[in-house]
Amino acid sequence: MAVARSFAIFAIAAMLVSTAVSQTLGQPSAEVDVNRAPAWEFSALVSGFIVPDDQSYASPLFTADHQHLHLEGRYNYEDQRTGSAWAGYNFSLGSTVELEVTPMLGGVFGRTNGIAPGYRFSLGYKKIALSSEGEYVFDTGNHHDSFFYTWNELTYSPLEWLHAGLVAQRTRAYQTSLDIQRGFLVGVSHGRLDFTTYVFNLGWTDPTCVLALGMRF
Repeated sequence: MAVARSFAIFAIAAMLVSTAVSQTLGQPSAEVDVNRAPAWEFSALVSGFIVPDDQSYASPLFTADHQHLHLEGRYNYEDQRTGSAWAGYNFSLGSTVELEVTPMLGGVFGRTNGIAPGYRFSLGYKKIALSSEGEYVFDTGNHHDSFFYTWNELTYSPLEWLHAGLVAQRTRAYQTSLDIQRGFLVGVSHGRLDFTTYVFNLGWTDPTCVLALGMRF
């Protein structure tokens, strides 16, 4: 029942994301006003975790950016049945080699409660991209449960719509025999829509699979 409920949430969220994409792509583009301040940019990501011998679940994430301001909300990320809210400052540098860094501060609430400094980081050169996000949660309920979370990707895009690479993460949202999980990813994109499959721990233990559907609007 827990698996079915989790993937029902994932399916509903995926359907909503797809509907929003079709509506967005179907609208005529407006002329750009160079004198107007840059508009807000939004993204949504829903990840379905298929965990062996544990409860599978869905984890939604939403971001909003306006110039240097970065806002973010997560659920089932630091822990299941736990949400977090974030604010950060965007830095960017370079054109041939593109560097983006966002230091953030967040509040975590739910089954886990705490304060979390964190970051987002990306470095891109031609068809190669390196990205990382991490946070250290200072658990206000029990300081022994404080923990460093991280998600890292190294990808290569042989085609504009295709990317593949390596992934590693450290999390307490679910348990495995490995402190640092590692694996590979394959993803496709179309317009503002992205779908990526991750496989963790293959060859070390029972693999965990993650199906991630995201969009930008």
